[in-house]
Amino acid sequence: MSTAANPTTTSPGNGAAVTPRLTAEEFVERFGDRRADLVRGVVVETPMLGSAHGKICYRVALLFGQFIEEQSLGHVMINDTTVVVARDPDTARGADVLFVRYERLPRDALTSGPLTVPPDLIVEVRSPSERWIDLLEKVAESLQAGVTVVLVLDPPTRSATVYRSDRRQEVVEAEEALTLPDILPGFSVRVGQFFE
Repeated sequence: MSTAANPTTTSPGNGAAVTPRLTAEEFVERFGDRRADLVRGVVVETPMLGSAHGKICYRVALLFGQFIEEQSLGHVMINDTTVVVARDPDTARGADVLFVRYERLPRDALTSGPLTVPPDLIVEVRSPSERWIDLLEKVAESLQAGVTVVLVLDPPTRSATVYRSDRRQEVVEAEEALTLPDILPGFSVRVGQFFE
């Protein structure tokens, strides 16, 4: 269960404590070494994840990364890279794996701050403690921020669900091929390979 981290509190004069809202940049500077998201300006800590989750994220980065590197298409990022999905108040989420084309983010444009350019692809691996309603909120935030595709991998069912803002979600089972022709023409992988 996530808990809000209160870095400091202030009093508005009536005795009630108020948690100050952070910008995405302040969040990365102050909490970049912790597992946390910024939700409407408030820091929300997230649980540490197990080895199975880490292995799936590795497989995702490997399978997508090889294709993207060979085609010289863009950046692949891992380790809960912070992505800004809303401003004023800011929301910044950590993505398990993401891809952003060089056209959106040039090769030499990486910084130590949060990613402010919407990725072409965000991949989320559902953790055992994560409620679907919370995960779907993150999917909606990403799509509203301009992310082209959000891919959710569900380890218990060994399935992938593809979300886009302009069409119904698509469920791809373990033995089926996942293709993303709108962002990665020519890419194809059997979904079960993510879980091997």
